[in-house]
Amino acid sequence: MAQDKPHQNLAIIGHVDHGKSTLVGRLLFETGSVPEHVIEQHREEAAEKGKGGFEFAYVMDNLAEERERGVTIDIAHQRFDTDKYYFTIVDTPGHRDFVKNMITGASQADHAVLVVAADDGVAPQTREHVFLSRTLGIETLIVAVNKMDTVNYEEDRYREVVDAVKKLLTQVRFDTDDARFIPISAFEGDNIAEHSENMSWFDGPTILEALNNLPEMSPPTDAPLRLPIQDVYTISGIGTVPVGRVETGILEKGASVSFQPSDVSGEVKTIEMHHEEVDRAEPGDNVGFNVRGVGKDDIRRGDVCGPADDPPKVAETFQAQIVVMQHPSVVTAGYTPVIHAHTAQVACTVESIDQKLDPASGEVAEENPDFIKAGDAAIVTLRPQKPLSIEPSSEIPELGSFAIRDMGQTIAAGKVLEVNER
Repeated sequence: MAQDKPHQNLAIIGHVDHGKSTLVGRLLFETGSVPEHVIEQHREEAAEKGKGGFEFAYVMDNLAEERERGVTIDIAHQRFDTDKYYFTIVDTPGHRDFVKNMITGASQADHAVLVVAADDGVAPQTREHVFLSRTLGIETLIVAVNKMDTVNYEEDRYREVVDAVKKLLTQVRFDTDDARFIPISAFEGDNIAEHSENMSWFDGPTILEALNNLPEMSPPTDAPLRLPIQDVYTISGIGTVPVGRVETGILEKGASVSFQPSDVSGEVKTIEMHHEEVDRAEPGDNVGFNVRGVGKDDIRRGDVCGPADDPPKVAETFQAQIVVMQHPSVVTAGYTPVIHAHTAQVACTVESIDQKLDPASGEVAEENPDFIKAGDAAIVTLRPQKPLSIEPSSEIPELGSFAIRDMGQTIAAGKVLEVNER
């Protein structure tokens, strides 16, 4: 498939009900990825269900139903084109129970659009999503202050929300210069593709212009292949098809690959992307592929595929730098939360707290402290309770960041400093 334009992965993040799905539907519609008659169908259907105004949200939600029926492989990754790039939208649901999906979604994205409703302002999940996207290495943030129609397009309200978001970004040390703020109404279409007459006070870019202006990512093609597995399907006529996104390196037909920590290997027979067979896939490509000699029960979500002669690392223990976002009491050695790294979720025990850091400067504040608490940064040693493939962030940053979750919330986030292999 000829890639005439560079590819970008875009996460749409933000609090539930702030209009993410509507924005996604609107973007797909404005770029011609969803034809008018489909929106019209959704409009009638939404009106019948007493949900007038949900037609754009339905674009994504209809795909969700399709996904549950298992009709296609990469439906959650919707493609659309701007003048300069082709984008894959990584769908990141906003509900609390979806934060783990949000983590895998954001960890696949180069950039993110943070949706904040003008009437609601910064909500608890806005905070969590911003923190996660920062730790997971999202480069540029476009902040869409949505639902401006509900506040009569008032500039003062927009400024209030912008100030609140900037404060939040500063707290997680996200350079506010790397964020673009745009007042929009995804439902009405204001400032999405066209400049809105309702907000003549705003002279910045539309959403599509801001997307065109995103920095081009240089793909990590010279690093070894690392492809975390999201799902494993059985497709009739093909066989076992693992699905995931190439994070680094190149996946090629005929290559010998190894899946870790399951420790099985085989030869790549076919690669499919956007329903077309291809000979190779590069970083950022979402693919399904078939490997000779690997069955459905041999591999699972959370495995990482790499070259057989340079397989992904599997950690006996690993040392990491973490920032504790929230915890009702204190974190001590022996604490065992769940680590979410790429597509894997594995319980890990804090074996030791090696150093406490000054979160502002990163300098060592204390050696071997007894505990750390919310707001602290630290270097810790973690022991996975079952095999986990993870890489030092200095070598393969794409597989070197993780979130720590417990009690239904994100406790901390971190990056891997070194891996002691099993």
